[in-house]
Amino acid sequence: MTKAGSKGGNLRDKLDGNELDLSLSDLNEVPVKELAALPKATILDLSCNKLTTLPSDFCGLTHLVKLDLSKNKLQQLPADFGRLVNLQHLDLLNNRLVTLPVSFAQLKSLKWLDLKDNPLDPVLAKVAGDCLDEKQCKQCANKVLQHMKAVQADQERERQRRLEVEREAEKKREAKQRAKEAQERELRKREKAEEKERRRKEYDALKAAKREQEKKPKKEANQAPKSKSGSRPRKPPPRKHTRSWAVLKLLLLLLLFGVAGGLVACRVTELQQQPLCTSVNTIYDNAVQGLRRHEILQWVLQTDSQQ
Repeated sequence: MTKAGSKGGNLRDKLDGNELDLSLSDLNEVPVKELAALPKATILDLSCNKLTTLPSDFCGLTHLVKLDLSKNKLQQLPADFGRLVNLQHLDLLNNRLVTLPVSFAQLKSLKWLDLKDNPLDPVLAKVAGDCLDEKQCKQCANKVLQHMKAVQADQERERQRRLEVEREAEKKREAKQRAKEAQERELRKREKAEEKERRRKEYDALKAAKREQEKKPKKEANQAPKSKSGSRPRKPPPRKHTRSWAVLKLLLLLLLFGVAGGLVACRVTELQQQPLCTSVNTIYDNAVQGLRRHEILQWVLQTDSQQ
């Protein structure tokens, strides 16, 4: 059968006081739920079956005091087998166990243990020794418990060492991350300062250009009156009619000099008796009298006196 109850009837029928005998029941699985309903069964015999494993909830049968699992095919015990804290007698004869779970060290009530005929780890096999009589089985229980406590302590130290290594590694990672974040913050701060400085320079340059632009009209306005008052006034370009009058006067002067020279020659020298000089003298006298009465000569004389 695979489960108790299909061949052996109700488990309660097999209960004799506090002993429950399920040996030679051809079991492949342990009826944990049915066993949990029988807290009176503190002595359980599961020997001579076909059990290869024990379910994890088997460790909840904390009422067990004596357990016989001999002559099965168990390859390992559950990791939390140490929860069976009331267990005093344990028979694991003739199974396929190599090691025991570390929690085995918690079976503080264990007084009797048989591990013969198992392919145990050499160290564990040496610690367990033989269990040929009551005394040896009690010694086996004591020695195996001490050994498993040492294994548990070693594993705990190793676990603590790994935790310490992990904590140190984590601290280094955190320190590295903090250094990286600080470096990034410093870089952002420097970039921000550089950007601020660049913007300030641009602002100052724009402000200076604006002030310079505002100064130009004032400078030009200040220079305009100065040029009028401080510098010598420029002479206005000569007028065309002024130059014309100057040429005309020059010609008149030349003409007058020429006429004057002829008149002097005709009036002063002996040439005055010549017919030409007589005519010239007559014309000169008539011309002088006419020009004196003419308004043009008076205007020319006035203009010349003004200039």
